Amino acid sequence: MGAAGDMEWMAATQARRGDPRKLWPDVRTIVLLGMNYAPAEDPLAFFARPACANVSVYARGRDYHDVVKGRLKELGSWLISKAPGAQIKVFVDTAPIMEKPLAEAAGVGWQGKHTNLVSRSFGSWLFLGSIFSDLVLEPDQAEEDHCGSCRACLDACPTRAFPQPYLLDARRCISYLTIEHKGHIAAEFRAAIGNRIYGCDDCLAVCPWNKFAATAREMKLKAREDLVAPRIADLLHLDETGFRALFSGSAIKRIGFTRFLRNLLIAAGNSGEPALVPAVEARLDHESALVRAMAVHALGHLSPTRLRHHARLRAAHEQDADVAAEWRAALAQTH
Repeated sequence: MGAAGDMEWMAATQARRGDPRKLWPDVRTIVLLGMNYAPAEDPLAFFARPACANVSVYARGRDYHDVVKGRLKELGSWLISKAPGAQIKVFVDTAPIMEKPLAEAAGVGWQGKHTNLVSRSFGSWLFLGSIFSDLVLEPDQAEEDHCGSCRACLDACPTRAFPQPYLLDARRCISYLTIEHKGHIAAEFRAAIGNRIYGCDDCLAVCPWNKFAATAREMKLKAREDLVAPRIADLLHLDETGFRALFSGSAIKRIGFTRFLRNLLIAAGNSGEPALVPAVEARLDHESALVRAMAVHALGHLSPTRLRHHARLRAAHEQDADVAAEWRAALAQTH
């Protein structure tokens, strides 16, 4: 499925995103909250270890949807206790809400040039959640833009996904490509993906406002040790049952095993590790064309000799047009 298909939900929910009352007619106040998830280490440091997979900071701990929603419900219960009879609804990425503009209007932070929210206290590392209420509360003062002339986030993007400040082309964004995009990832972006198998933190990590961000204190958001630079070789040996077990309670599970393998094989191809060849070869006959295609791509980078060997057995018999095209492209690069 192409980028347009992946993002059809945005057009379908445009009216509700533009007016929260379309979502809940009784809403009178929206309380926006941010939860700090700043990492203890530099996320960019892991790119120096190509044999390891890089997982976006926000996905290294428990699924933030559950963690943030739990805290919102606690706060919502307190609010109701102070105003008996009040009604609330809590949302964390579960409804078409324009959380970043609302958070800016509420004074939580401002939308930076990378289009994400930036806080003077927590930098770029904030999960957002909202409490809708039928209470009328005094609004806070909106936050101003403090990006100034800085363009560190724009220049850091590996795929040049920012055509201009404050505008993101999702079709070029590694986070979008590795998480939301369901189809084949274009060849022009694969080298830039490097060892990223889920998301990308580059534009967030380089923000100068992060110097004020203290490491996240919420224990449920602490990075799991096995998700901080896991070995690509270990992940490639997972079957679907193992995938579900490893990522139980993690946001990563939602992309499914097939897209996970697609991303992992791109990282394997970028690793330069010949030891990964057998594990890549084992995916050449996978039932998913998406996986077979990226196995061909990875093998072409890791071992042109083995690629030509397998081509004699498989290339001419491949029925899927996209996989056949990968065979042709990979073989052309070996000559």
